[in-house]
Amino acid sequence: MTRTKFAPGFIAVVVATLACSPGTLLTTDAPSQAPSLPPTLPAVISAPAEPSVGEVPILPITQGDLASLYGAVSPGIVNILTFPANAPSGGLPLGQGSGFVIDSQGHIVTNHHVVADSGDIEVDFASGQKAWAELVGIDPDSDLAVLKVDLPADSLVPLPLGDSDLVEVGQFVVAIGNPFGLSGTMTVGIISALGRTLDSEREAPTGGAFTAGDIIQTDAAINPGNSGGPLINLAGEVIGVNRAIRTETTNAEGTPLNAGVGFAIPVNIVRRVVPALIETGNYDYSFLGVSSLNESAWNLRTLDVLGLPDDAVGAYVTCVTPGGPAEEAGVLGAADCDELGLRPGGDLIVAIDAEPVYEFSDLLSYLVNHTQPGDTVSLTVLRDGEEQNLDVTLAGRG
Repeated sequence: MTRTKFAPGFIAVVVATLACSPGTLLTTDAPSQAPSLPPTLPAVISAPAEPSVGEVPILPITQGDLASLYGAVSPGIVNILTFPANAPSGGLPLGQGSGFVIDSQGHIVTNHHVVADSGDIEVDFASGQKAWAELVGIDPDSDLAVLKVDLPADSLVPLPLGDSDLVEVGQFVVAIGNPFGLSGTMTVGIISALGRTLDSEREAPTGGAFTAGDIIQTDAAINPGNSGGPLINLAGEVIGVNRAIRTETTNAEGTPLNAGVGFAIPVNIVRRVVPALIETGNYDYSFLGVSSLNESAWNLRTLDVLGLPDDAVGAYVTCVTPGGPAEEAGVLGAADCDELGLRPGGDLIVAIDAEPVYEFSDLLSYLVNHTQPGDTVSLTVLRDGEEQNLDVTLAGRG
C-alpha cells in the first residue's frame, strides 16, 4: 500500500491505494487513445453493452433490484491473493485485493498495485473455485493489470463494460469486492464527482509521479481489499475500477479507512489499456512534458501572485521537462522543475486543439481520450496577456 500527502490545507489527509497487506504540483502526460482494437478481442471489451448508462432509470431503487444486480454480477468478481516469490508451501499471502472477469478466455482486470512485486497469484471465485493466475501485463500509469486463469469458458462470467463518458454526477452505483478480505461485499452510493486526478504509480522524469486523469469519485464505501474491483451502474455494467480512497482516518495499524471519498479508474481507460496489455503486455502513453498547479491551489491569492486576472482559468505551467515535447515547441514554464515556490512567468494553457481547458484535469482528459504518441496537438496559451498557438508533437513515455 502506498500513501501520498495531499494538497496543502488537508492536514493528515492521505490518498491511499486499497490493497490489503499482513503536493501542490501535478505532472501531466496522460494515457493516449489506443489503436483500433484487434478483431480477435472479445466484444465485452470493444463495445459498450446495452442499455447505455443514459437509459438506466435512476429512481426508484428497490431491494429486489439490488439483490438481482448482485446475483447477476457477483459470479464474475474475484478475490486475489498474492504470495511472495519462492514462498514456502503454506506461506501466508503477501497481499489481497479484488478483480473481475472480462472475457471467456480467462482474462481478469485488477489494479497494478494489487499484484506489484508478487510471486504467485491466486484467484478465488464466488463459486468457491480457486486457480493460479498468470500475470499478462501491467500498466503502472493507470494502475491497471491483467491476469489470466486457465479455466473452461463455461465456468467464467465476464462482466459487461459500460461507457464512462455517459456517467453523470448523482447516478447510483455499487461497488463489489473484498474489503479487509471479506469476500463478496457490496456497497451502494452515487457518483460524487468526475474528472479528478491522482498520482500514477510511475515516477516522472523530473521527480514526483505522472498524473492519471479522468478519475471517477464515488461515495460508495470502499476500503483496503476493494482495490481492483468493479464500480457498477444499475444496468450491471462496469463503469470503473476501484483504486484509492481519500481519508483522514486510519486504524490502529495505520491502514486508511473509508471516509466517503473513493476513486475509480474510468472504464473507457480500461477499454484502451487492457487490449494492449493482453496483446503486448504494456501500453504507451502520450508525453507532453509539463507540470501544473493542483486545482486546489487555484484561488485569488494565487492569481494575484501569478499576475493573472481574477477570472483566469486554465492549466498554469509551473515547469517544462527539459528536452520534452513542450519545451521543444516553446511552451514556457515558470521555473525549473527542481525549484519550489509559486512564480509568475509560466504559460497558461487555455485550450488544446480548440477544446477549452478550464483546469489541469481538462488537459489530462483530452490527452487521455484523443491523443496517442506521435500526434501533433495545438496548445492555445495565454502569455503576457496575449493568446498564441503552439504546435506540439507528443512523444511516448516509453
